[in-house]
Amino acid sequence: MDVLARLAGAGVVPVVVLDNAADAVPTAKAMLDGGIDVMEITFRTAAAPDSIKAVADNCPDMLVGAGTILNLEQCKLAVQMGAKFIVSPGFDAQVVGWCIENGIAVTPGCVTPTEITAAVNMGLKVVKFFPANVYGGLNAMKNLSAPFVGVKFMPTGGVNAGNLREYIDAPFIHAVGGSWVCPKADIAAGNFEKITQLCAEARQAAFG
Repeated sequence: MDVLARLAGAGVVPVVVLDNAADAVPTAKAMLDGGIDVMEITFRTAAAPDSIKAVADNCPDMLVGAGTILNLEQCKLAVQMGAKFIVSPGFDAQVVGWCIENGIAVTPGCVTPTEITAAVNMGLKVVKFFPANVYGGLNAMKNLSAPFVGVKFMPTGGVNAGNLREYIDAPFIHAVGGSWVCPKADIAAGNFEKITQLCAEARQAAFG
């Protein structure tokens, strides 16, 4: 199964913020126990590269990617550490081009017709939509999907347990991203059973 298919199969792509790389493997295992086998470790913290490497080396069942990638340097480092997919908040042609050349799945943030056109013209079929709640949510994506036939969105921002099913059921949604299944405070406190529970609830909410 290819990377984008794995993301769609998971339904929910947890956006994981790790301040300590030692928490990476327990978090990944907690998610696997809850039925989610993909995770996006965000580059917002200094622990991100080592966290990605820890999961890539120790959790073969977990598909680990890197999020909040802002430039090519970060992108290359993430892949070197074992990231299997790259997520960025905006569209960067350098990052997208390098990922395509190197066979790495990439979902850049695209919320305007111009950005989506740029992504489509580089051959992409799945883009991130962030922050979804600010840029019009489902209604915006529905309207954008009309001219961009075949493009699917991965919304992040404002998606939660309450509205998850509504998003997943829309034909133009590939998967959703969110941090509510792995709260930073619970990771830091070692509440990994809570993360397992939240992941299991998300899976149930998404697919019934």
